[in-house]
Amino acid sequence: MKLNNTGIADKKQWLDKGYKLPEYDRDAVRANTVKNPKWIHFGAGNIFRAFQANVIQDLLNRGITDTGLIVAEGYDYEIIEKMNRPHDDLSILVTLKADGTVEKTVVGSVVESCMLDEDNEKEIERLREIFRAPSLQMVSFTITEKGYKTPAYMSKVTRLLYERFLAGALPVAMVSMDNCSHNGDKLYEAVIEFADKWEKDGTCKKGFKDYVSDKSKVSFPLSMIDKITPRPDAKIESMLLEDGIDDLEQVVTSKNTYVAPFVNAEETQYLVIEDEFPNGREAYEKGGIIFTDRETVDKTEKMKVCTCLNPLHTALAVFGCLLGYTTIHDEMDDKDLKDLVYKLGYVEGMPVVVDPKVLSPKDFIEAVLKLRLPNPFMPDTPQRIACDTSQKIPIRFGETIKAYRERTDLSTDSLTLIPLVLAGWLRYLKGIDDNGDRFELSPDPKLDELKTMDVKDILKRKEIFAVDLYEDKLADKILAMYEEMMQGNGSVRKVLKKYVDSVLA
Repeated sequence: MKLNNTGIADKKQWLDKGYKLPEYDRDAVRANTVKNPKWIHFGAGNIFRAFQANVIQDLLNRGITDTGLIVAEGYDYEIIEKMNRPHDDLSILVTLKADGTVEKTVVGSVVESCMLDEDNEKEIERLREIFRAPSLQMVSFTITEKGYKTPAYMSKVTRLLYERFLAGALPVAMVSMDNCSHNGDKLYEAVIEFADKWEKDGTCKKGFKDYVSDKSKVSFPLSMIDKITPRPDAKIESMLLEDGIDDLEQVVTSKNTYVAPFVNAEETQYLVIEDEFPNGREAYEKGGIIFTDRETVDKTEKMKVCTCLNPLHTALAVFGCLLGYTTIHDEMDDKDLKDLVYKLGYVEGMPVVVDPKVLSPKDFIEAVLKLRLPNPFMPDTPQRIACDTSQKIPIRFGETIKAYRERTDLSTDSLTLIPLVLAGWLRYLKGIDDNGDRFELSPDPKLDELKTMDVKDILKRKEIFAVDLYEDKLADKILAMYEEMMQGNGSVRKVLKKYVDSVLA
């Protein structure tokens, strides 16, 4: 069994092994997409393959749309060269459900893959052609928050948008689907910076900046995305190999990107998008995507990032590394850690949760705590989640602290677990676990600087915590907890249990 067009033509052998296959004429979809592209996505990574590509597969299967996806890679061309094209842009989605069942789907909705390589005339001309197409409705991105701050990448994207301007100032939606706050604004800021610069130095025709800033021509909607897609797991690879599928080896590119012909992911997923599409859009809501207004998207993001998921993830990441855990689901079998995230979410988070109405905070956090985090089939790690923690703390914890300070009926004096997690992070920065053994700290842009600083000075860094922790008693509380955790082997566990048990559910 080979994952390519020829291989999946023998449908019986795939169906007999329990795989779902594309139920549409993929050649016809490809021809229609090449001629009349509607959606091109930048970032050929796991979340795109597990989420957006599968949504379109469902819509194609049901006859709701007749065009597929085009994917473009602007950072690591080897993904396209070594993974997409050898497999005819097919991939296998392995959905790992909390009840232990596994769903295997061959996803064929991606029908063309491109490289954002300006040194390759054939590649870049095809992208220009796509951007000049009147049919194009959406350009989306999952390139990580760092991508929008990368001038080389964003200048190429902006030049493609300039092609659309030259073709008649055609309308389009530029949709960031990255898991970061106000993602659409970050994309707009990156694009408008080049548009402004180029108009001033005469690199582009006048009017381009106005085109980019005209929401009736180019929109930059906000979005909130949520789906856990860990690195391809060796156990999943073994399962697929047992089914008889060839050529499943992971590829580690020269840029250290881990890709495989399959992606393993959880079943739960959310994508909420501000409904601003100047060139129209397909009925993607029939695939489960929620379209709403800007304020509601902002609220869904705050609900998830400030209360219902991300703070709980960071708490498990910090203490998981300190206590020697390598999987998130194993942490949820640890009573102290389970109590930590339950009480952190319900006792300290939910009193100030933002309710977006289109999603229920209560249902969301219950799914996180009872289904998603404990899922024994999801190979996610605290080490992965601990990446870039200094960048995550402001919104994951700082916003909740702000909310407590703004409420007359609440006080930060009542907060115990948020200070505990922040103290745990300071202890984590020592790179020594609770047994006294060294461990490797996860990547973080401020890591080298933080490791050399006194903890009292770290707590003064408002850009890290989003608030002045010395404004009330929080800094003192965090320092006291940190000092307790520094009292030798076993002190992290002792302090964790002490303060978690002190909070009444």
